[in-house]
Amino acid sequence: MPSRLPSPIAAALQPDKAELDVRGYSYEDRGAILPALAEALAASGCWLHGRKAVSLAQMEYYFDLPLRSAVDLYSGLVGCGLELTRDSHAELTGLCTLRHNPRAQPLGRVIGVRLEVSFLEDVETQPALATGNA
Repeated sequence: MPSRLPSPIAAALQPDKAELDVRGYSYEDRGAILPALAEALAASGCWLHGRKAVSLAQMEYYFDLPLRSAVDLYSGLVGCGLELTRDSHAELTGLCTLRHNPRAQPLGRVIGVRLEVSFLEDVETQPALATGNA
């Protein structure tokens, strides 16, 4: 029977694609965001499998998320100061909606998640631009 879920969500929950990609960024200091992020993951019941520094400005986290905790994860990510991409908002909103429809998927379902966090510098007026030497 074909799925009646919205296509991005249906694709995310198919057995052949068990991983969900979530991307976020922050202009805040890493020292403030990373502990808050760890707390948000723990509070939402995620099982962290690993993390790695892709570069000095980017981290990746790999974890499992119980479907029943989708709302907790979503609010935790936003609450710790991450700005999420439009696609990530759509995916997480879909999971939150899905968790309220037990006929669609059992609440005991676990979703594999890859979270990519980029740390951006708040680029203010460049000194060369401020002096007109651009």
